[in-house]
Amino acid sequence: MRWLVFWVLSALPVLADGEKAGEFDYYVLSLSWSPNWCATTGDARESEQCDTRHNYGWILHGLWPQYHQGWPAYCRTPHSAPSRRMTREMQDIQGSPGLAWHQWKKHGTCSGLNATEYFALSREAYGQINRPEVFRKLDRSVKLPASVVEEAFLKANPELEADMVTITCRDGYIEEARVCLSRELKPVPCGRDVIRDCSLEGAVFDPVR
Repeated sequence: MRWLVFWVLSALPVLADGEKAGEFDYYVLSLSWSPNWCATTGDARESEQCDTRHNYGWILHGLWPQYHQGWPAYCRTPHSAPSRRMTREMQDIQGSPGLAWHQWKKHGTCSGLNATEYFALSREAYGQINRPEVFRKLDRSVKLPASVVEEAFLKANPELEADMVTITCRDGYIEEARVCLSRELKPVPCGRDVIRDCSLEGAVFDPVR
């Protein structure tokens, strides 16, 4: 019964006390290396995303509206929340319906788009960035400089420049690759608060399970 009440309430338009939807400067496309997230977080949660049958590599963490400095979140929007079917259909690139739902609630509401449009734009952005195949060929965990991951993304995406992509780390692991895109999904320089490259020389990178 509690779940039913939660779902009914979540299906109503989001009118949280946040910034006005649609007012932002550019997007950050965040790509998460799933095996590393599973090692640091997902395995402890027994997340379905970490089941070996899925074979996830770089998944879509989210498409985030961004200001030149700072970012909006949990915006006021007249649009209804996505249905369970809509979030389930994002699982192939986001790893779980729960992540898709959370990304809509925190970031999608700030895009000015409805849920269908936001997920479609997120899928388009994910599809246009080449994810380096070399990392899927690993057969064991390795330690490498985070700069190597950035260089691989730049090589796989010649249209990107160094100030358009940043690599983050967490708990000694490579965490995410973040690419900055215009509202039309063209590569653009990231703001200073986004370019915070991981400086680890020996960040852990786990292989696809």
